[in-house]
Amino acid sequence: MSLTSVVAPSPAPETVAALVGERLSLSALQQLGGTLGGYSFVKVVVDRERSLIHFLNNERHSFHAIYIGEEILGVPGERVRAEIDSYNEAFYHAPDRRFLLGILARHPRMLSLETVEVDTMPAALIREFHAFVARYVDPALPLVFKPANQLQERIVREIPAAELPRVFAHELFSTAPFVALNPGTATGRLRAFRTEAEYRAATLEWSDIIVMDRVPDDIPRLSGIVNARHTTPLSHTNVLATGWQIPNAVQVGALAEIERRGLNGKWVEYTVDAQALSLREVDEPAEASARPGWYAQRVTLEAPEAEHSPIVNLAKLRAADRYRYGTKAANLGELHHVLAHGSQRLLGFYQVPRPPRENLLPYLARLLDVPLDADLSAAARRLLDEHVRVPRGIALPFSLQRRFLESSPRIQQAIGKLKMALELDAREIEPLCVELQGLIRSARMPGALAGEIDSALVSQLAGVRTFVVRSSSNAEDLAGFSAAGIYESLNHVTTAERIFASVKEVWASLVSVRSVRLRRQAGISLDECYMGVVIQEQVAADFGGVLVTTNPMNRADFRTVYVNVSPHVSDVVEGSALPMQYLYSTVEGGGRTVSLGDAAADLDERAHDLLQRLAVAGRLLQGHFSPDYTFGSPVDIEWLADGDHVHVVQLRPYSV
Repeated sequence: MSLTSVVAPSPAPETVAALVGERLSLSALQQLGGTLGGYSFVKVVVDRERSLIHFLNNERHSFHAIYIGEEILGVPGERVRAEIDSYNEAFYHAPDRRFLLGILARHPRMLSLETVEVDTMPAALIREFHAFVARYVDPALPLVFKPANQLQERIVREIPAAELPRVFAHELFSTAPFVALNPGTATGRLRAFRTEAEYRAATLEWSDIIVMDRVPDDIPRLSGIVNARHTTPLSHTNVLATGWQIPNAVQVGALAEIERRGLNGKWVEYTVDAQALSLREVDEPAEASARPGWYAQRVTLEAPEAEHSPIVNLAKLRAADRYRYGTKAANLGELHHVLAHGSQRLLGFYQVPRPPRENLLPYLARLLDVPLDADLSAAARRLLDEHVRVPRGIALPFSLQRRFLESSPRIQQAIGKLKMALELDAREIEPLCVELQGLIRSARMPGALAGEIDSALVSQLAGVRTFVVRSSSNAEDLAGFSAAGIYESLNHVTTAERIFASVKEVWASLVSVRSVRLRRQAGISLDECYMGVVIQEQVAADFGGVLVTTNPMNRADFRTVYVNVSPHVSDVVEGSALPMQYLYSTVEGGGRTVSLGDAAADLDERAHDLLQRLAVAGRLLQGHFSPDYTFGSPVDIEWLADGDHVHVVQLRPYSV
């Protein structure tokens, strides 16, 4: 896929419902179907009763079920929609089903055939489906079967490759030339860097669009991002891009293409959509030196409370305490409360109408393995109670940070200098930040403060060997300002001395060069910012990762959640290693392997069962933490897994 605008093939006339009983040429595939991720596709229906194949016209019928109803069974589309669950049961699960439904996609050297993700097609039908379709496609390209879910992945592995040519989704994903991470359009100056050294030596402006193999996490605010190698949508860089609402994509070979077209340093219009990205050279705008539009959209902070508040057990906090202890601590406290006492909002996502369905409660009942007339609230709480944990911890309030800063005249002087420099937009801002951080790290922890922290750890966490010290600011997880990866959190802390040093390191991160710069761009004054600290028991885990209760690569997909998995959870969010990536349905159930990342092998079945439970738990928690009554606001959950339990170490809103 080149970095030029993609011209979609001319659609077939709307009067043509499908190509029926004939061989599908490659040109007919383009005319009948659509494109997704740069690949052409067409929907397929095999009528086993009549031994007849149908290649659907996507312009007229974008759903298999409606086509079958209207064009084969003579059932009006409205009736099919009203009875969609019974039709889906017949189409995707019945062992003696009449129809086999799938999608045929064209790749550079082959055609792939896959079913809908919820299809439980057994081995015999998979073989039959592949053999039938193979008779009606261009023999110049081999036809391979692509498992659509983890059940099919297991089935296909049991069939000899000579009998059923196959390709797995993660194999295609790892070689896909293009992945849309965050759709959008921006105009800016293109800056291509072949090495991190080149990037570090450059001075970047807000109007730049940067291109690198894998963009570092410490980027300033920019206008656009192009990754020339694969990355995960849940890395800090990509979470920031989503929060900033800037276009972001993976385009393999981007650096070579930009060099070939001579675009480096030029002004371009950069567009990312579901099909492709485009870079179109434009004239430098006259107002290039003016401030960007987001300067006018100042981020407003809730008024913090920095007067005396006690150090408390995390379990004592609620979400409303964020103005004293920070967002991270308050959300973990709220989660403790939900696990201990339940919530009327847990079923929210499943109670919302999804036309033609009145709600998704029957699906939730099946996922929870209870009858529809059972108490679903109790069953949902039981799932959380049996499988979800929050590590024990304490929360240090904003007032503790204020008392520490006020204990040192040198720190107070440095803060005053930094505030003055920020007001004057002086060139000394960065060295003043570095100086202030050094003072905070080196200042002695006052005995009274050290005693309060020590007493809280003794009374609340006695017996814990290893701790995690986490940031919890009021200037993060805000609309228009995510702060992902900006503030410090430290693992493997053991002694009291190291705990005190780690707490100071977290406090110092509030005035790092990068955090000050990004908050300044968002209009957040240093006077408004405080840093709380969470000190938690560190959990030993088999693996960990990040889950978001949406599909970042298809925001219209309400069914699935997206999970990244790594033996080291920090690898996921820091982007230092490419994690395993999965999609799990929180409606019909079942998972799909998107990418194995840098892993040598997939997880075992037991681990996938745990991730399926995590997916449903995440969807339930989305209901509780949603700010409105649509229950559609996704959440971002960092977690660790050990055996049968998932330990949630962070929960926050996910920007969409």
